[in-house]
Amino acid sequence: MDTGRPAPRIAVVLPCYNEEAAIAATVASFRAALPAATVYVYDNNSTDRTAAVARAAGAEVRVERMQGKGHVVRRMFADVEADIYVMADGDETYEAAAAPALVQRLIDDRLDMVVGARRSEVEAAYRRGHRLGNAVLTGMLARLFGRSFGDILSGYRVFSRRFVKSFPVLSAGFEIETEISVHALELRMPVAEVMTAYGARPEGSESKLATYRDGWRILTTILTLFRIERPVLFFGGIGALLAALAVLLAIPLVLTYMQTGLVPRVPTAILSTGLSIVAVLTFFCGIILDTVVRGRREVRRLAYLAVPGIGN
Repeated sequence: MDTGRPAPRIAVVLPCYNEEAAIAATVASFRAALPAATVYVYDNNSTDRTAAVARAAGAEVRVERMQGKGHVVRRMFADVEADIYVMADGDETYEAAAAPALVQRLIDDRLDMVVGARRSEVEAAYRRGHRLGNAVLTGMLARLFGRSFGDILSGYRVFSRRFVKSFPVLSAGFEIETEISVHALELRMPVAEVMTAYGARPEGSESKLATYRDGWRILTTILTLFRIERPVLFFGGIGALLAALAVLLAIPLVLTYMQTGLVPRVPTAILSTGLSIVAVLTFFCGIILDTVVRGRREVRRLAYLAVPGIGN
């Protein structure tokens, strides 16, 4: 049914670093899946012919000199103007043919993000260590923030303009997907997750993901965001541990005092008192910071609502 509204402008944004072997096929597959979309390839200091190959395949090529996927996403979101953004990697692992369905889901349900959760039948595409790490990090995010996605590390996502233009990208590397997920959860945005196929890289293309280094960075990002977004729980938990330790140290002193009227271990008494004071201060720090976070969250929510959503 024709609503009289112009078709939404769709941008496919592909962050790339040394993807000469795969970028042409990736660009071609997204152009075939979304003929009306503009495909942008953001080259992140590649040392091979990624930019030239992408340009020859019909993509609009731009450059981001600061190394790291987070820096590239920040530049893409700032520079590209569209109504709907389809973000994927340039390594031909994500199912471009699923893009129209993801976009339609975003439009039909008036969502702000649709995550293409990865489903792979090829062991080489999704290594067991990566699969385990993803499950652990996803479970941790759900415990810390109350809810989560099935695949928080997927780089295949469709965004509304409202999401993109209200998202303050702070990450520098592969932890950007975690930051995106937390941003959506914290602002309680309407989101969805759709299973999509995930394939192995073509011959000659190598993964830039370092399992342990990047896994550690993602873990520290989750903990940092937990400290920032949930200060009462974070600092309250630390305060509770300090208070419990103070009580354990104080119990023998109290029993001795009740029996003899003396406090023979003065250093222990001082330590217990100091721990109690620090525990109280830590708890009140959490309460104060929670007030600050609430104000920041209100500002972010207002910035988010200031951008027109799908169909507006």
